[in-house]
Amino acid sequence: MRRPTIIAWLLFLAGVGLVAWYYFATVPGSTPQVVNDAPGEAGGPQIEITVTGEANGKILIELYDNLAPQHADRITRLAEEGAYDGVVFHRVIDGFMAQTGDVAFGLEGGDMRQAGLGGSDYPDLPAEFSEEPFVRGTVGMARSQDPDSGNSQFFIMFDEASFLDGDYTVVGRVIEGMDVVLDIKRGEGPNGAIIGQPDVMTNVEVVKE
Repeated sequence: MRRPTIIAWLLFLAGVGLVAWYYFATVPGSTPQVVNDAPGEAGGPQIEITVTGEANGKILIELYDNLAPQHADRITRLAEEGAYDGVVFHRVIDGFMAQTGDVAFGLEGGDMRQAGLGGSDYPDLPAEFSEEPFVRGTVGMARSQDPDSGNSQFFIMFDEASFLDGDYTVVGRVIEGMDVVLDIKRGEGPNGAIIGQPDVMTNVEVVKE
């Protein structure tokens, strides 16, 4: 069988599998993993992030411990330990998202060329994918190509990005301070690398367990 024919069959089978997954995931009686639309009503822990730089103010995030309990616990634990204090937004793409949380290499004053390559001393986490969509204010866990490589880094969406749905762990959403998020200094180029002084999470604390 020629290579183009094999590729065509593989794409066809992948399409059939996707349709089957959609059907069985949405049949009556299934339980969609989507939280309450009203901000603050998911009932999870909340963290408050104080940002300084081009953006100045506080961001309140509700974590989804019902959808991603291990990831929500990791962010909460690192916040309680003060590990996020002084960590920069190292990758910011206009119209897409702002990424932060590299507690190893992302500290203010560090080598920005390494920011984004590290994580915490805790082990990587298995993916906790759900049906919760990536929309403005969604907080997702950053990872490498390995789905089970989330650790400490997370990103906040500037806008909807449905191509991430089901492929990245949704761990929470912004419930206050979206105006501060939208003011975060943008990076340059396709990777959103920050040139000069990045915006910083000067303080991250758990305000509701």
